[in-house]
Amino acid sequence: MTRRRMTPNTIQTVVRAALDRPGSPVVPTALAVALAQPTAGVDIWGSLARTLDLTELRPRLAADVEVRVFRLRWGNDYAMIANPRRLIHFQLEVWEAELARRMDGTLTVGELIVDHLEGTGDLDAGAVTDLVTFLRREGFLEPLTADVTAALADAIRPRPSVGDRVLTFLKTLRLDWMGADRHVRWWYRTLLHPLFSRIGVIVTAVMALSGFIAFLMVNGRGRYSIGQANAPLDSLILLALGFVLTYAHELGHALALVHYRRRIKSAGFMLYFGSPAFFVDASDGLMLERGPRILESALGPFTEMILAGIGSFILLAFPDASFAPVVFTFCALNYFLIFENLIPLLELDGYFILAEAIEVPDLRERSLQFIQHDMWHKLRSRAGFSKQEVGLGVYAVIGVAFTIFSVWVAIFFWEAIFGGLVSGLWNGGTGSRILLLVLALFVAGPAIRGLITLIRTTGKRLRALGRKIAFRFETSWRVEAAEMIDALPAFDELPEDVLSDLAGRVRLVACRPGEPVFRQGDRPTDFYVVRTGTLRIEEEHPDTGDTTTLRTLERGDSFGELALLGSSPRTATVRADDDAELFAVDESTFDRLLAGSIETPTFRLTLQTMAELRDMPAFSTLGTEELSELLAHGSWVTAAPGETMVEQGAVGDAFFAIRSGRADVVRDGSLIRTLGPGSHFGEIALLRDVPRTASVVATTPIRAFRLDRVGFDRVVREAFQRGVLKPPVDKTWQH
Repeated sequence: MTRRRMTPNTIQTVVRAALDRPGSPVVPTALAVALAQPTAGVDIWGSLARTLDLTELRPRLAADVEVRVFRLRWGNDYAMIANPRRLIHFQLEVWEAELARRMDGTLTVGELIVDHLEGTGDLDAGAVTDLVTFLRREGFLEPLTADVTAALADAIRPRPSVGDRVLTFLKTLRLDWMGADRHVRWWYRTLLHPLFSRIGVIVTAVMALSGFIAFLMVNGRGRYSIGQANAPLDSLILLALGFVLTYAHELGHALALVHYRRRIKSAGFMLYFGSPAFFVDASDGLMLERGPRILESALGPFTEMILAGIGSFILLAFPDASFAPVVFTFCALNYFLIFENLIPLLELDGYFILAEAIEVPDLRERSLQFIQHDMWHKLRSRAGFSKQEVGLGVYAVIGVAFTIFSVWVAIFFWEAIFGGLVSGLWNGGTGSRILLLVLALFVAGPAIRGLITLIRTTGKRLRALGRKIAFRFETSWRVEAAEMIDALPAFDELPEDVLSDLAGRVRLVACRPGEPVFRQGDRPTDFYVVRTGTLRIEEEHPDTGDTTTLRTLERGDSFGELALLGSSPRTATVRADDDAELFAVDESTFDRLLAGSIETPTFRLTLQTMAELRDMPAFSTLGTEELSELLAHGSWVTAAPGETMVEQGAVGDAFFAIRSGRADVVRDGSLIRTLGPGSHFGEIALLRDVPRTASVVATTPIRAFRLDRVGFDRVVREAFQRGVLKPPVDKTWQH
């Protein structure tokens, strides 16, 4: 074999080759010219750096991306964004959706930060850059990017065989089908679209109602009972009818999506609480308004009522037929399952209908979180319950009880269908008994999976307890705690012996998803450093029930020290997003070690200043590291009435946040607006690199924090380097 010598590629060669490739992406003219004519005197790498600089990016939403904002009567408004090419949907904050709508290619990321700061008063540029980075990565922005990793995986991965699919189903009890959208559209276009007309709705509603009345008439005669259909053949017929029924149920959901011009991502078959069920991935329905979403959820049970009504009419027409007991059992079980499906205590259709009707889309999640964590806290502290909390608690308690009841219903369902089949197989010899055992394991799959989940959850809690106990006897953990505390900017001035003593007294605290570390208004008792996991800081609004996520905490972040220092109540709630571990230092240890730090007299002043800055709206979402940058490059200034703080047309050299006092904004001699405590000014000149656009004149004595250009650039620019902290939530509906 002949070996050929290869010439190593340079970045210039690779870029030129990419430019020559058909369909290559468009690059800036200056860069293209420089690459084609290296002697043109153009700074190639400067052009490339400017091209890759996120601050200069002009993000533009792809033309097919959809953004919708949903206003809820109880607060907690939210927004959804959809990528129709990949059929992915993410939940956003309302301000994120409004910012995304402004991404039309005319504004740079820096200008979007200015808009965000002017609209919210929040200097956290990372919130904007995180959103832009995430949208670009997930294919929401133009130019569209190819998912190379996914494409390569699809090319390498062999097509699964029938045996692979069977093994997957045995493991997951679920089969997915990606061609469901074409199938449902065929049904809608060919046969069923007239049913969505006014006449079609009236006819089917009358059929469903009259069919139920017919069933009551048949049942009142007492000629049939469920136990009559217990032969093995009857059980197999009922099983086949059950598959048809669940297929029709999910087809109803899917038809509603198609009718409202949405798409079906996938469909499939699964076992749910021991019952055979088809499912439809209805994620695209998240983009519908409340009324269509309720109709989409209701159309599944409504389709079942139509089929049960047809069966009831058959019983009335042929009461003496040999198949009548089987049809009666089918109708009886059908109506019972419709009733169960419409009870809004499991995540079935009735739940989605109720959640949409009362405009609490995350009802089940919030209720379980409340009963697991917040309700017991309120009971112990004898705090009052709001109407919303009472509703969440009642719903959660009844929901848990109904879940247990549903297990019994599943057993009843399978006994009614398979009772005769089980008897026949048991009495049929060794081979049929083995088949019966396989069937039992197949049917018991959900229960086995639930037991495995319970064992895993219990094991996880036992491991957390074991780690907590082991932590008391191991020194490596304390070394880790000391290193993490030493890395915190606020603790740069502490002597090594104080740090060692502080770290030697830490405790390990484990938090489950949704569990609060502390709540807004609590008395501060500990200082924390995140060891593993992610947490979110939430500001609660008791008057509206809203919660606002201020920022996300990850490994190495600290919180709680400012409230300890000021002996003030917690100003926000910190809640775990997933399983998290924290290093905690109790209040007495924290105070004793700080009080004894005579060598660092500026430390307490530093924390006090941080606490004061954190109270100001412009800095409220910044972390400790960013606050340290503020302290290093900023200072408190005062202004007397009539003093001009910035002059129109002057060079912008600082950003100001007003702590107290008032000032007028004047442009060309005209009053534009008046600024008060919590307001800010000076960011436009810094971010857009233009002269001051207006003058700011104090009308009362003012105390403000002045942040120079270097500090402002560091706080803002660092946001362009850290990437996405936590992407928005991908919400999926399945029926």
